[in-house]
Amino acid sequence: MTLALIIILGFIVVASLLGVVAGSRIKMNLENWTVGGRRFGVIIIWLLMAGEIYTTFTFLGASGWAYSKGAPTFYILIYGALAYTLSFFILPPLWRVGKKYGLHTQPDFFLHRYQSRTLGVLVALIGVFSIIPYLQLQLTGLGLIVEVASQGAIKSHWAIFFSFLLTSLFVYTSGIRGTAWVSVLKDIMMLAAVGIVGFGVPAIYFGGFGKMFQVLLEQKPTHLIFPGSTSHMGVFWVMSTVLLTGLGFYMWPHVFGSVFSAKSDKVIKRNAIIMPLYQLPILLVIAVGLTAFLVLPDLKNGDLAFLALVEKTYPSWFLGFVGAAGAVTAMVPASVLVLFASTLLSKNVYQSIINPRASEATVMRLSRMLLLIITGLALVFAIFFPNELVNLLILGYDGVCQFFPGVVFGLFWKKVRKESILAGLVAGLGVVMILILSGHDPFWGLNAGFVGLIVNLAVTLLAVSLNSRWSGREALAEAN
Repeated sequence: MTLALIIILGFIVVASLLGVVAGSRIKMNLENWTVGGRRFGVIIIWLLMAGEIYTTFTFLGASGWAYSKGAPTFYILIYGALAYTLSFFILPPLWRVGKKYGLHTQPDFFLHRYQSRTLGVLVALIGVFSIIPYLQLQLTGLGLIVEVASQGAIKSHWAIFFSFLLTSLFVYTSGIRGTAWVSVLKDIMMLAAVGIVGFGVPAIYFGGFGKMFQVLLEQKPTHLIFPGSTSHMGVFWVMSTVLLTGLGFYMWPHVFGSVFSAKSDKVIKRNAIIMPLYQLPILLVIAVGLTAFLVLPDLKNGDLAFLALVEKTYPSWFLGFVGAAGAVTAMVPASVLVLFASTLLSKNVYQSIINPRASEATVMRLSRMLLLIITGLALVFAIFFPNELVNLLILGYDGVCQFFPGVVFGLFWKKVRKESILAGLVAGLGVVMILILSGHDPFWGLNAGFVGLIVNLAVTLLAVSLNSRWSGREALAEAN
């Protein structure tokens, strides 16, 4: 057993034990399991949300895009800043609604605000559909990171099985509290790994960031100009994708639900102010990808740029530490994804339409059962069909973004009714599915999800207008 492998396995076990201990002294009911008893302060909320947002994409995706695509990668920095700005205004009133009415999940909000069981179930099903490919990608990324970092000592399927089994254990026992505790360790490890590599490799190979960019501009200046090394990710694609992902950033069911775990709306506001600090490590990851583009120009898989450059530059024990950081970085979002997927099905599908009289204890037991079932299915897909759901992640993100009008209008516009939101949601999703499945993404240079969101908004506003006119006519007829 190599030193790198010992380091990787050691951190995975420590993270799992930390997650189990987190809920050992808490009486676990649905409130504690899903929203941590609504007791999390600024630091825990900050680390928890960062743990959900900064995933294996931090190690593989951002550096991989910088390596293989170039300029389009910068959209990551833009949409994050936009999302955090919006969260300052949207999330505090959302928290107040959740606190007042005891909401746990995203469909709870739609069910309460629009008094529509159909809308709540639809939002739950779309949420689960979106979560599954996201979860599968976390597991696939985890397996890839550990296999490369251990230099083949442990195969990806065993890394996935072992890590996710332990992840499910601490979610089963501790719920979101376990995820929050593990997020602390994850963030320390991730920041250390990204900081050392991000500052280190440009200095080692070029003497600093300035000289690295100078060489890049001399050798391939078009790499840093839209559309970079792609043929279709031009300015309009970037602008539409930034708007889509910025508006939909907090529409993911697991991120949306985590808002309810804060102890006050002031915590949410402070979190919005300090979250942009997490964009700084992304800059370093992008710099690593660009450095790898110059130092390792013949990589077949750009997503391996970060790990390949670490393997070339640093000793094997540090590669093991990076692998461990990557594994724990995948475990945190995987844990909260599977938690909310099981809760959506048990509370917002089973209790809503199958057994409305089910008690909270019954819903809690079913959530834990579904946790194990979803874990098993995710493992099967990640191990035996690792590429089957990758393309569905795009459809998933485009799907959850269609919740944005329903959330914002529900918070700030009392005039909007369930029929308008349902019509817009169905229209937007229909457009997204047609464009993506027919191969028309981007459409006229625009992200398909953004096109769907425009249609969603247009249909919603039209339906509101028609409802208002109809209600006015009814009132006039009654008066006469």
